[in-house]
Amino acid sequence: MPMRIIDMATFVALARNRHFGRTAQEMNTTQPAISSRLAILEREYACRLVERGDREFRLTPAGEEALIVFQDVLEKLNALRSDLKEGGSDAAYIVRIGAIDSVVATWMPDFIEALSQAMPNLRVELTIEGTRDLVAGLSRGEFDLIFGIEPAIGDNFRSFIICYYEMVWAAAPAVIDEKTTYSVDELSNMPIITFPKGTPPYAYVAPYFQDERVLASKLTSSNSLFAMINLLIGGFGVAAIPSVAIARELENRLLCRVNVAKPFPPMPIVASYQTAVGQNILRAVAEEARKSAAAFCERAASESAWVPPTP
Repeated sequence: MPMRIIDMATFVALARNRHFGRTAQEMNTTQPAISSRLAILEREYACRLVERGDREFRLTPAGEEALIVFQDVLEKLNALRSDLKEGGSDAAYIVRIGAIDSVVATWMPDFIEALSQAMPNLRVELTIEGTRDLVAGLSRGEFDLIFGIEPAIGDNFRSFIICYYEMVWAAAPAVIDEKTTYSVDELSNMPIITFPKGTPPYAYVAPYFQDERVLASKLTSSNSLFAMINLLIGGFGVAAIPSVAIARELENRLLCRVNVAKPFPPMPIVASYQTAVGQNILRAVAEEARKSAAAFCERAASESAWVPPTP
């Protein structure tokens, strides 16, 4: 049986999803059909493309080489089809984006709008998760591009810092004395709102205090930035939070900055994307994200958000 375009497309989808079941679901077929298409390719090239007997999905060296060629062929076919229809080179492509809520609350709307202008045929699927779940989802092939506070590590990923956010201690005006500069010990005696223990945002807060056991006794955790902001507005405790995420609340005096003796380190926003599949389009999408983040930082107060210096 000769190799078909559907066989190449199936292999590229399988490499992206790293799972036969998810690939079958994406392609609206069955797992045996996916296995049959893979077998056609392996018979055509007389070699294994996927390792068997390993609980972790892995391409063979021949599979890695085939993926590069198949991806290039499919992208050129899509470009040709699109050009013939005068629809642009991004026609019928879905990009799955995951982001932490600090990004969603700031420059994500501008980014989605920029994508719709630059790539009108691109379809975006956006998911809001914590950094740990985003990195895990990218590794499982559930996302194409993510924005968190830690990079995805691996040969199939590229990561870069897209911007930095100033972190401030914030509270409702009635909770603190705005003329007082609070020490670390004084902060530790207040109710503290943060992300759950073990998450990357928590890892930023815990080292601020000399004794994490004291922090634990005063801690209220939430996995939602928006819930934390509402708790602060309601007068419950203090929280370390990106100032750009509460710019409106600060301006309207719903919240205020807490003056502290020890400044809080800035928080990086890290972009990570897959390099094994759809590299050209994902690189273009990542570049649009970089432009949107830079434009947002330029509009924001200079001390609240900024882009890293150009290497």
